[in-house]
Amino acid sequence: MQQYLQNKKGLVQNVFDQVYDQYDLMNDFMSLGAHRLWKKSLINMMNPSSNQKLIDVACGTGDIAKLFLDHVNKSSHITCVDPNKGMISKAKEKLDEFKNLKWIIASAEKLPLKNNSFDIYTISFGLRNTKNLDFTLREAYRVLKPGGRFLCLEFSKIQNLGLNFIYKNYSKLIPFVGGLVVGKKEPYEYLLKSIDEFVNQEELLDLLWKNNFKKCNYRNLSGGIVSIHSGWKI
Repeated sequence: MQQYLQNKKGLVQNVFDQVYDQYDLMNDFMSLGAHRLWKKSLINMMNPSSNQKLIDVACGTGDIAKLFLDHVNKSSHITCVDPNKGMISKAKEKLDEFKNLKWIIASAEKLPLKNNSFDIYTISFGLRNTKNLDFTLREAYRVLKPGGRFLCLEFSKIQNLGLNFIYKNYSKLIPFVGGLVVGKKEPYEYLLKSIDEFVNQEELLDLLWKNNFKKCNYRNLSGGIVSIHSGWKI
């Protein structure tokens, strides 16, 4: 486990190199399928229209892009960004029917895109894996158009002690099952550690304000297992 804690950028890349092929399956197991409902809640909160341009950062295997396109009847343009080639490859396979997608392999901290380009920026279960939260949020602000919206879906801090006890004990099973599914438990040990060490809801809200976003707020889902943070570029 020690080698996973030395360099976060290399660590995260190493983790997702090992799990991308079974990523969707493990998401279902880790959340008991709830991640699908959480992502739909993100889209409902966004309420996108077909004339809006979306950038989905840490796009993974393309779930947010698919839900977005379904909501706008497949007529909008989306730029999907992820630092992992394997994730991008899986996403392309899943979304092969859609032609209005642009794929970019890049980190959230350094997007190879112009200023003021997008109406909506989303990052789902990826913010905690970035190397520098401030750099990531500044980049999000930079690429959004004036009037654009930032939305982050991320694991958070559970508010209820009883639910937290149940969740913590359930989480202990995840590395074991990860070992059975992909043959290695270390990536899932890292994922749990990244959740445990990530900032809480109020701390992330403060970071949004600090990085010039306005009208910032958040909504807890499933008792705070995850939350959706929102901010506007005004």
